[in-house]
Amino acid sequence: MAIGFFSLAVFLFLGMDFENGSPAPAYAAPASEGVEITYGSVLKLMHEKTRFRLHSHDVPYGSGSGQQSVTGFPVVDDSNSYWIVRPQPGTSAKQGDPITSGTIIRLQHMRTRKWLHSHLHASPISGNLEVSCFGGETDSDTGDYWRLLIEGSGKTWRQDQRVRLQHVDTSGYLHSHDKKYQRIAGGQQEVCGVREKRPDNIWLAAEGVYLPVSDK
Repeated sequence: MAIGFFSLAVFLFLGMDFENGSPAPAYAAPASEGVEITYGSVLKLMHEKTRFRLHSHDVPYGSGSGQQSVTGFPVVDDSNSYWIVRPQPGTSAKQGDPITSGTIIRLQHMRTRKWLHSHLHASPISGNLEVSCFGGETDSDTGDYWRLLIEGSGKTWRQDQRVRLQHVDTSGYLHSHDKKYQRIAGGQQEVCGVREKRPDNIWLAAEGVYLPVSDK
């Protein structure tokens, strides 16, 4: 799968190490089958069942928390569907480290710099747990923590693996379905959290800029 012009621009934009501001390795791996996903990678998450991408933009919910909305987006080539994989604060994880099943991660929205977030507010359509974007570059809390759970026998996250993301504070799994917003253009569908494992809470890493595994 080739990297588009925008993806290359994303990599150049993110060419600073997220720990100390030092330059990141001048290398970007194309998103292809089996690529290992490391901290610092910029990617799109695809909902397995509907093939929509996890998406956000600077539009608040009209109910619930009023925070920045998160949806499923049907168009592949959209810059508001890129997320940066970040570690949990206070750990020794660094850019280029692989990510094992069971690890707590954060996903930072590339365009707005806010974090994928959840809480006990009700989602707008289904009344499940609302998923939003919240905070900022230096403003993050436990509501941004998601546990990566790999389906099957894999131990480290790779692009072709089916995964679930379980919110640490609420235990809700990142979830989507074919229920669409009527007042949002583009046929966007609801993203929410549910506390049960269901076929509708499986995701795969899709398009992106994947940093190589760092040398130990």
